[in-house]
Amino acid sequence: MDKLVIEGGSPLSGTIRIHGAKNAALPILAASLLAEGVHSLHNVPKLLDIETMLDILDRLGCRCVHQEDTVTIDTSAVGTSHVPEDLMRQMRSSIFLMGPLLSRFGEVTIYQPGGCAIGERKIDLHLQGLKALGAEIEESNGRISCRGSKLVGSDIHLDYPSVGATENIMMAAAKAEGTTTISGAAREPEIQDLQQFLNSMGAQIIGAGTDTITIQGVKNLYPCTYEVIPDRIVAGTVMIAAAATRGNVTLTHTNAGHLTSLIHVLKRAGVQITVCNDIINVSCMGRPRAVERIVTSPYPSFPTDLQSQVMVLLSLADGFSVIKETVFEGRFKHVEEMARMGADISIDLNRAFIRGVQRLYGATVEATDLRAGAALVIAGLAAQGTTVVEQAHHIDRGYDGIEKLFQKLGARISRKVPVTDPLDLAN
Repeated sequence: MDKLVIEGGSPLSGTIRIHGAKNAALPILAASLLAEGVHSLHNVPKLLDIETMLDILDRLGCRCVHQEDTVTIDTSAVGTSHVPEDLMRQMRSSIFLMGPLLSRFGEVTIYQPGGCAIGERKIDLHLQGLKALGAEIEESNGRISCRGSKLVGSDIHLDYPSVGATENIMMAAAKAEGTTTISGAAREPEIQDLQQFLNSMGAQIIGAGTDTITIQGVKNLYPCTYEVIPDRIVAGTVMIAAAATRGNVTLTHTNAGHLTSLIHVLKRAGVQITVCNDIINVSCMGRPRAVERIVTSPYPSFPTDLQSQVMVLLSLADGFSVIKETVFEGRFKHVEEMARMGADISIDLNRAFIRGVQRLYGATVEATDLRAGAALVIAGLAAQGTTVVEQAHHIDRGYDGIEKLFQKLGARISRKVPVTDPLDLAN
């Protein structure tokens, strides 16, 4: 497996453009199945999860071309609603295909999805939402079959604001007969982006960004051209890295409104933040201050996807900080790896107690999941000495060449690809 080698201790400096949002692009790619024809999607990053989704769409019969940051996808020849099990197990976001395929074919067969091991992520709310629209669902040995030749709008309440369930219901209801109302809906910017994409295809949806979304079903949807929003988690990762290395970095093609909770935390830590239109400047000339308490929670609260990264910053802060993780129980796996680098962090159930240290030291560590891997990269950038981050493929799921991104900001980071023994190939 690939590994990242980092010579730390240098402040990040320069300007970087933030690429498109993985968590917006994935449901949008799935939603393209709702309209036969050629879609053109811009600002789509080249990530492992994106390529897996395109592989699935290819297997379903789509013709997909990903050139630079543009995906052209022809959905005309899709002839099956059976999603391959081997690809589903590679990525949790493959669950987004349920709604569009059920809407288009009246049936869909999928399997329990895979993805990062950060805790239990049930799909019950997805299935309950599709049942409310009239689908019949059978589950057996990890295989899930949904049938619904005629979907009908319904009032659906989500007991938890699940992003995936909200988006799957939106896609399934876009062409259902009548009106669907989702109360208790998730409010993330990626949901607003999906609404905008579906409406660009001719859907009639309002309310995304609030806890109540209303979908008036239409008979037909049409292919369109669309640009995906910038990735707020990538932007947040770069902002935290700039602060942790005591650097000065300017981010372009961002949306500061999507990062309000992070900006608030960074300012409490003494980091200087300046915002102008789609540009954010981050600078931190001295040691950051501790932040007494951070609690992760669904948007617009502090995002769980930035919890591990901000923990690195707080491990270098002056004082004692506490982070409470309320979304995923498996989001502290990076703590043991950070301890190898000299961090002073203790865990009690879902709370992390962080006592800031003067410096971190390079070590060989392992990325156990996407965001934990990003956090370890930040730790390596800020540390004294050499850090090796193994299992870098986890990081590739959400960052388009993270080593190239930070190289542009002056970081000494490179990727090491294992060399295959010619004798192994011969055998």
